[in-house]
Amino acid sequence: MHALPKNVQKLIDHFVRLPGIGPKTASRLVLYLLHSSESFVADFATSMGELKTKIHFCNKCFNLSEEDFCAICRDETRDNSKILIIEDVLDLIAFESMGDYKGVYHVLGGVISPLQGIGADDLTITNLIKRIKNSPVPIQEVIIATNPNLEGEATAVFIKNEVNKLNLPGLITTRIARGLPTGADLDYADKVTLLKSLEGRVEI
Repeated sequence: MHALPKNVQKLIDHFVRLPGIGPKTASRLVLYLLHSSESFVADFATSMGELKTKIHFCNKCFNLSEEDFCAICRDETRDNSKILIIEDVLDLIAFESMGDYKGVYHVLGGVISPLQGIGADDLTITNLIKRIKNSPVPIQEVIIATNPNLEGEATAVFIKNEVNKLNLPGLITTRIARGLPTGADLDYADKVTLLKSLEGRVEI
């Protein structure tokens, strides 16, 4: 016999499945919702439902978007000659929070990881190469900002080799500097560290 009503327990179980949320935190979240206004809970539920119906990947950079192209790709003030390559949207948010990077992005959707069965074809690398090759604005720099771990480094080398095959004049490939400790995740880095890693990038 459950101590809580079935619907309450079911919602707790859903929250527990989210990363970083244990049973106690999940219970607190559900109790908070129970004590919140009906309008807030209704809006919360609507927003959750629209994640799968209104949000999709940008057709150009694979950032999250409600339209065919995300806000960054639609921004005419961005420098389209520089592409910062990142693993996921959380990394994009981290770099955008600095407010100093004015180029555009390309979200890989992960890294090459043979142990997890993830190969280059499972990422957006092919789209990246096509994007560089067919860009109406000549790409001057490809900045690789994958995490400084084994998988991130392997992915960086693979991308560098693919970009080099294009043999485009004036195009350089750089890697963010080692201001980040080995094994760290970019989305956990502070703004100053990210800025220094970007400023100190080196050609590879």
